[in-house]
Amino acid sequence: MIRIAAVGDVHMDVDLLGRYRPALLELPECADVLLLAGDLTRHGSRREAQCVAQEFGGLQVPVIAVLGNHDHHGDEPDQVVEVLAASGIQVLEGSGVVIGTPGGRLGVAGVKGFGGGFAGRCASAFGEPEMKSFVRTTEHSAERLSKSLQELECDLRVALTHYAPVPDTLVGEPLEIYPFLGSYLLGEAIDSAPADLAIHGHAHAGSERGVTPGGVRVRNVAHPVIKHAYSIFNLDHGAG
Repeated sequence: MIRIAAVGDVHMDVDLLGRYRPALLELPECADVLLLAGDLTRHGSRREAQCVAQEFGGLQVPVIAVLGNHDHHGDEPDQVVEVLAASGIQVLEGSGVVIGTPGGRLGVAGVKGFGGGFAGRCASAFGEPEMKSFVRTTEHSAERLSKSLQELECDLRVALTHYAPVPDTLVGEPLEIYPFLGSYLLGEAIDSAPADLAIHGHAHAGSERGVTPGGVRVRNVAHPVIKHAYSIFNLDHGAG
């Protein structure tokens, strides 16, 4: 059994310091790894990243993260990553990592992802260059996720994104904004490996549970959805 803790959309700043830490200190008793599904800061500033590092760094389990759209807002995502890395938090973007746990080797591949919509109601790379650029951003992100997942040499695979790979976990959000909350291309990438579990955030008013067309479990761990410091997921080889 591999035990995974996950949360996203914590939107840290100085006023939230200490909100999560007491529960995080209990992680070694219930989890082998902590996954952070983006929107770790409010506006992507270095100061906010330092708050994330203080709250989520230096734990007794590995901490793996992807950035979210809020973490890019300040136009200095590299500085955010630098601050998080200094505290031991590994940020993935089109890359993967394998972690040894008592239950086996866990592989995590991560990208922020992007929007575009879902089958039957999605954008296409046609027309104006701005639209082509929008869709190609998602295409490129999905390609990197697929490649990273397939390259992992592990017992169980988890896909970690900020944007949603399926519409199931968006239920509760206005239909009009679905194209800005995720893309079916991320779901296809997750199915291509396939992964054993997909984790995302971003959809504050969405739903917790979903599944890809290929049958991979999808979980929205945005803090406003799960309403806890983190959720725990248990993966085993038989269930994978």
